[in-house]
Amino acid sequence: MLEKSEILKRFNERCKNTLMETLEIEYIDLGDDFVVAQMPVNSKVHQPYGILHGGATAALAESVGSLASSYFIDNTKFIIKGIELSINHVKSVKEGMVTATATIVHKGRSTHLWEIRVVNASGDLISIAKITNIVLEKK
Repeated sequence: MLEKSEILKRFNERCKNTLMETLEIEYIDLGDDFVVAQMPVNSKVHQPYGILHGGATAALAESVGSLASSYFIDNTKFIIKGIELSINHVKSVKEGMVTATATIVHKGRSTHLWEIRVVNASGDLISIAKITNIVLEKK
């Protein structure tokens, strides 16, 4: 079994030339039932009012939730695809770092349900999301 630091390194290497690299999303922690990622809040992810764009927050939530499912399956036999994402934004943020923690709610054979909490550097809840992923056999 690989060490946590090596797994996280591989997760982050998979993000090269993707939206995750563009948004500077970095996977920073994982455990038996969770995965954590962070994203800097700056003008690249602002909407016109100078605050974090909800779409960038949704991309962070989907990225951490989808990767979490892929971590808990046999990637040689299966692939993960997101089939539903819902997100509520409860507080805005202008700068700093936001952290998203995906925690498993349901891990079935064919579907996974994750709750993702996005917080600012002070730990205040910014957004809460849920993602449903489908587990498909590779063809």
